[in-house]
Amino acid sequence: MADIFDVVADSTRRDILAVLLEREAEVPSSGGEISVSEIVSALGASQPTVSKHLKVLRESGLVAVREEGQHRYYKLDRTPLETLEDWLIPFVSTDAAADAATLASAGARDEVALNNEQFAFAAAIGKAFAETAHQVTAVVAPKKRR
Repeated sequence: MADIFDVVADSTRRDILAVLLEREAEVPSSGGEISVSEIVSALGASQPTVSKHLKVLRESGLVAVREEGQHRYYKLDRTPLETLEDWLIPFVSTDAAADAATLASAGARDEVALNNEQFAFAAAIGKAFAETAHQVTAVVAPKKRR
């Protein structure tokens, strides 16, 4: 199985993932499923090209497939993307922590139009994100040194 970073490095596969995400958001009643022919149409790519990339996405666990006769319906599976998220958090955590600190400051409350509930929620999310990023960094940093 290909490394998740290699899988998403290909622009066609990222485009397919974007089509799947869009389907999920725009047609919730579909369960996020979309046929291969609809993906081909959305991308303007050839069917063999799309099928080749769908195979890689399927093998990496980024998409699930349901077969119905000769038709195949694909949908996004976000689980493998957690590896990417874990890798990215340390790189974005500094900005997130700074944003949380800005929102938590008394001056920012006057500058940002948030009600009390929104302000409390934003502050809690910022703190949780910063704490998680710190924990991930603590685990990842020793592994990088090896």
